[in-house]
Amino acid sequence: MPLGFAAPLAEAVRHLADLGYDGVEVQVREKGARDADALARTVAGTGLKILGIGTGPVAAQDRLTLADPSPDVRRHALARLLDAARLAGALGVPVTLGQTRGTFLPGLADAQRLWVERAVRRLAEEASAHGSRLLLEPQSRATTSLWHTPGEAVTVIRTLGSPAGLVLDSHHLEAERVDTVQAVTEHAHVTGCLQLAATVTRGPLPVGDPRLPPLLKALRQGGFTGWLTLEHTQDGDSVRAAARSWTALTDAAAALA
Repeated sequence: MPLGFAAPLAEAVRHLADLGYDGVEVQVREKGARDADALARTVAGTGLKILGIGTGPVAAQDRLTLADPSPDVRRHALARLLDAARLAGALGVPVTLGQTRGTFLPGLADAQRLWVERAVRRLAEEASAHGSRLLLEPQSRATTSLWHTPGEAVTVIRTLGSPAGLVLDSHHLEAERVDTVQAVTEHAHVTGCLQLAATVTRGPLPVGDPRLPPLLKALRQGGFTGWLTLEHTQDGDSVRAAARSWTALTDAAAALA
């Protein structure tokens, strides 16, 4: 994944533990509950925790989405997501959904919206049944045709009938001209994960990033209990990128202490 640590998992978690990270969000392509023990052992050996299961590779790598005109593709996409939800449940963590909900085609938008809504409801139910919960990520219209803002995503999760929350991503919020600090202030209580990257470049966080102190303050005041994910480009060196973002975050946190 271009926005994730570029190394095998065992190597990645070792480096991240050495840098001082507390845990990892694992992006899965085709994994289920059967893989939970091996995954947990790999990560726990470093002292880190698995904090969440992401599903981005289902669409990004295999082009499977819940809005695809092909019923077979939609079924395949949902099956992958349900497996990810079962894996998350076995690990006791949330499962996230972003671009795998898909994009609309001319003349099919109404039908595609119904397909996605039904599938997301099914995914939320499956996550809940297995001890997990769904976190829905508002994304820019460059990656999906529906639920671009936190308000739109909150409206959806209120209709699901199963426990659910938000993933907020600074890159997607900025692309939709949503103020990140304001979004966090309004939705910290329902947010399970905040994904961070440098503004404009979507690279590692720069030390002294002026957004970070007010973001951390808003999270604290809003009762946020989730995790922060550094989801950004790696600039050809994941260890250095992770170290740079770690320093930016810890410096910002220290300034608030």
